[in-house]
Amino acid sequence: MSIEQQPSVLASLLNANTEKLLTCVHCGLCLPSCPTYRVLGNENDSPRGRIYLMRGVVEGRLNIGATFTSHIDACLGCRACESACPSSVPYGHLLEAARAEVSQTKLAQGVVSERVVRFVLNQTFTRPRVLRIGMALARLLRDSGLAQLAFETKLVSGRFRLALALLLATRSRLAARASQRYASKAGDGPRTAMRRGALRVGVLRGCVMEGLFEETNRATERVLVRNGFELVNADKQMCCGALHAHAGQLERARQLARRNIEAFLESGCDRVIVNAAGCGSAMKEYGQLLGEDPEFEKRALEFSAKVRDVFEFLAEEGLEPPKTPLMRRVAYDAPCHLIHAQRIAQAPMELMKQIPGIMLIPLRGFESCCGGAGIYNLQHPALSGDILRDKLEAVTESGVDTLATGNPGCIMQIGAGLLLTGSTVDVVHPIDLLDAACAEPER
Repeated sequence: MSIEQQPSVLASLLNANTEKLLTCVHCGLCLPSCPTYRVLGNENDSPRGRIYLMRGVVEGRLNIGATFTSHIDACLGCRACESACPSSVPYGHLLEAARAEVSQTKLAQGVVSERVVRFVLNQTFTRPRVLRIGMALARLLRDSGLAQLAFETKLVSGRFRLALALLLATRSRLAARASQRYASKAGDGPRTAMRRGALRVGVLRGCVMEGLFEETNRATERVLVRNGFELVNADKQMCCGALHAHAGQLERARQLARRNIEAFLESGCDRVIVNAAGCGSAMKEYGQLLGEDPEFEKRALEFSAKVRDVFEFLAEEGLEPPKTPLMRRVAYDAPCHLIHAQRIAQAPMELMKQIPGIMLIPLRGFESCCGGAGIYNLQHPALSGDILRDKLEAVTESGVDTLATGNPGCIMQIGAGLLLTGSTVDVVHPIDLLDAACAEPER
């Protein structure tokens, strides 16, 4: 199937960005920033190589066959190339369009893995009740000790052992202790602002965050309330659609975006606060996602203008400095969709520096991808593991006892890698550190 035979989303996006694509001078600055190129050394597994393949499809020189599919599938979508590109080529949007083409082709060919991914994304993440049941079962497996027992006794191997490690990595010792301390008191604290005229904020609960990182979501709410912001509910909110967009299911992502826009705008919130980098990136780009929807385009832009990463928001509005010392050596690893897509680099580190007792240690390659990328680690375990290995070595070199990173996929990927190597480093969300620093001192 070539573009001459059937118009495609890929062709539309590429044509819309022709000027930017043509300004690419093939300088190669994107090459060292690309994790797959660094590992594989194949030009087709670099950003400019993949763009060349996309143009080949658009111009009718290349069909969407095994070659095109393999190189597009191998991309992590980390968008580090966008930070390096002097021509501002919108690689992330082009990749999603290419994956939409690949997804349709695989579906037409009856590829089983594509059908499985579609089923999980469309029958689980778009159905809140089914998602809650699935996440409750996962938490039961994690918290009952069965997952830990199976992991320690090596009852399973390969991808199943990796899956157990990923699940176990969702339970932070720091967040668990903070949650227990707050639970012993009269609830989690007030849900109304502590000062007049405070901004009203709605928090994206998310699917994985609320399902497996509920304590971090509660920590986020507590930090916001302590700093004088009023929480409002957006009860009809859904999955942000990032996983669907990354998998090439753009129409489903648009459906979820519309639901979230309606839910949060109806709540009357002044800001939409997100503590997952991938979700925040997707929601800030709803305007582009719905750019050709006459009913939602304007509302999508209004909505996206309200979206803030929690650390971006606290840096803008000011933070009441925490007073409880945390005697920890902490390294910060920047989630790709925070530093490269949202271009937020310093805010998390600057706010963590305000925690007394924290020693913030530089991490080599803190801006590089860890190899998680949604379900990439399960789809491409060998390549994902090769990319992760350098990150784990950097963590070991740093000598820290805590690694902080603001995305659930990154916490799970790095946490699982450390578990599999026998490391005791605690991988946490930075907001968990801020929250713990406002609780009773650690003992």
